[in-house]
Amino acid sequence: MRRLQFSPKQRKVLEWWQDGTFDAVICDGAVRSGKTFALSVSFFLWAMTRFQRQRFGLCATSINGVRRNLLAQARPVLEAWGFRWEEKVSRNEVTVCGGGRENVFYLYGGRDEGSAASIQGVTLAGVLLDEAALMPRSFVEQACARCSVKGGKIWFSCNPAGPEHWFYKEWICKAAEKNALYLRFAMEDNPALSQSTRERYERMFRGTFYRRYVLGEWVAAEGLVYDFFDGDSMQTAPEGPFTRWRISCDYGTRNPASFGLWGEKDGIWYRVTEYYYDARAEGRQKTDGEYVSDLTRLAGGRCIETVIVDPSAASFIEALRREGWTVRPADNRVLEGIRRTAEALKSGRIVICKGCEAAAREFSMYCWEDDGAKDRVRKENDHAMDDIRYFVMSLDSCGGSAARFVERGSF
Repeated sequence: MRRLQFSPKQRKVLEWWQDGTFDAVICDGAVRSGKTFALSVSFFLWAMTRFQRQRFGLCATSINGVRRNLLAQARPVLEAWGFRWEEKVSRNEVTVCGGGRENVFYLYGGRDEGSAASIQGVTLAGVLLDEAALMPRSFVEQACARCSVKGGKIWFSCNPAGPEHWFYKEWICKAAEKNALYLRFAMEDNPALSQSTRERYERMFRGTFYRRYVLGEWVAAEGLVYDFFDGDSMQTAPEGPFTRWRISCDYGTRNPASFGLWGEKDGIWYRVTEYYYDARAEGRQKTDGEYVSDLTRLAGGRCIETVIVDPSAASFIEALRREGWTVRPADNRVLEGIRRTAEALKSGRIVICKGCEAAAREFSMYCWEDDGAKDRVRKENDHAMDDIRYFVMSLDSCGGSAARFVERGSF
């Protein structure tokens, strides 16, 4: 493994626990600033230096997120330093041995209000909460309450949200009161990030997203949600063949229904065409069966590996499954979905093609509520926006093994 380089701020994260001054550490700031890497490595070093046969918690918004953002970054470093590592996937736990010590680390997903029950009752010597601002308050507080072993500490990382967010008000603004070390990271604090890469990330965002994810500020959302999107620059769908196909659906009876057909080519997903039906404008509601027929026509004989559907559309999901479609209920986390969609659009991971007029229209009108108290989007002109968000949230979680084969074809 190549020699590791740490910035001064990362070194502070690696060493903050050694003198015993603080009970917690909070690292927030810009994306790709190296805070999660330093925090995860430091957490394991602290646990393995200070404790023997104790239990610890590793938390993210999902268990897959724990494995991707925490374990995958820390494991190569720890193994290079002589630690042995055994993961029991079915039990969501990792045992780490080294230096004559052995400790167990449990993996938790703090996705919704029901997640607090998963960590309730366990006794921990420490807990690391990655993306803490995206977790429900009940889960974070329950995780903190589990740290009752003498010498236990709490570790947080997050990207900024709005200034009225409970985590900002209760932990960051009260860091001194809670005896927590607060460190704000910038992209310059990540020595693994080249200048050209930093500049690329800075170009990816504007407005609220720029101030939060590049400058690391806790600011209120305002104006258009995707204020960087320019409908005039939409591309023509590339020539086939495409590698994979998916369809994303925001279902509506009285409200509009929006379906997007997505094809992958050279690692990029293109929204090549869409279906949009507004029952109020048309003066007639459609049945689930009619929508299934409309989706089949949208598929046009292509091999659709997955249909990602609004999770509240239970009857439509069942109707699709009866017809043999492979259906996945969408991840409906709005703010996280918006953040990932903005990143996907700016990085070119997804492309909205010409002819997707409903999507282009909604991009130009989809905006934040103007009360400034919370990050909330206005519930209008949001149906194509929702189906696009569902699709983006599926990119790191959907498998492609169970496709629904109609007749093979290409766009």
